[in-house]
Amino acid sequence: MINYIVFGLIGIGIFFSLIRLIKGPSSFDRVLSLDVMNIIISGTIVFIAYIFNNELYLDIAIVYAILAFLETVVFARYLEGRS
Repeated sequence: MINYIVFGLIGIGIFFSLIRLIKGPSSFDRVLSLDVMNIIISGTIVFIAYIFNNELYLDIAIVYAILAFLETVVFARYLEGRS
């Protein structure tokens, strides 16, 4: 029962981040919302690893978090050079 509540709250968080990604007044807001979505997705993968009791999902979450961090750095550098 609590899994449904947690996944519902995760869905609401991703929904609001997606709204900010689409309607963000600036490019920096869009990058920030994309980073928040990546953090939420990484946490969701860790939660799924806990539910299924499978450590493979933790490895996937670590790789996803590293790639998401690199993505944020690349977008920030691009926006910094464009300004």
